[in-house]
Amino acid sequence: MIHYKTEGEVDIIREGAQILGKAHGEVARFIKPGVKTKDLDKIAEEFIMDHGGKSSFKGYNGFPYTLCISVNENVVHGFPGDYQLVEGDIISIDCGVLFNGFHSDSAYTYPIGEVNNEVLNLLKVTKKSLYVGIENARCGQRIGDIGFSIQNLVEAEGYSVVRELVGHGLGRDLHESPEVPNFGKRGKGTKLQSGLVIAIEPMVNLGQRNVVQEADGWTIRTKDRKPSAHFEHTVAIFSDRTEILTTHKYIEEVFNF
Repeated sequence: MIHYKTEGEVDIIREGAQILGKAHGEVARFIKPGVKTKDLDKIAEEFIMDHGGKSSFKGYNGFPYTLCISVNENVVHGFPGDYQLVEGDIISIDCGVLFNGFHSDSAYTYPIGEVNNEVLNLLKVTKKSLYVGIENARCGQRIGDIGFSIQNLVEAEGYSVVRELVGHGLGRDLHESPEVPNFGKRGKGTKLQSGLVIAIEPMVNLGQRNVVQEADGWTIRTKDRKPSAHFEHTVAIFSDRTEILTTHKYIEEVFNF
């Protein structure tokens, strides 16, 4: 069942998404070689709580952290820990905020210092694919139009789209219907209607699309251990427009590759 949002409910999500965007921006200030990923998690948790929100992730099905931090070949759902970032890494930071009963969700992948051009291009294409997906998330179109546009761009660049993990609706629950795959066929799937709030989140691999789950029960990595990138926005669909509710503005004020 899809829960369509009222304008008032979208207003709440938008307000929480601003807290989320600023939390991302605060974390971005500390992303550099030598930092431990668990320190980034602490920064995010404190910022969100200080600004009237709660972590969407911490405690969700037992997930123990505020951030999903996924480095290099890790695609999503990685644990923060004692790992120290080094020059040449890429790091995906995925975060969600619960504010006044509604969730928002966004992610950004950062290059650490000098990253080789092949991997840097992976990040640029993945980021571009997010916005291509959003351009195709219009009232009256279908879920398949989003996935097709992302897949078409990504595969034309020689990269692969993860199939096992998808975007999703969100609102009072972090994961709601419908699922939003990053692959698909034009004109297929759920029709997009006004009041739909979804997270669009391309996960793109440098190598093959296959992924495996690590022993921690959460971390998903590429099977071939080649790098993967991940970008995400929460968007609201209205009859006359599609609005990006989350923001990467605060990230890109301090860290723009």
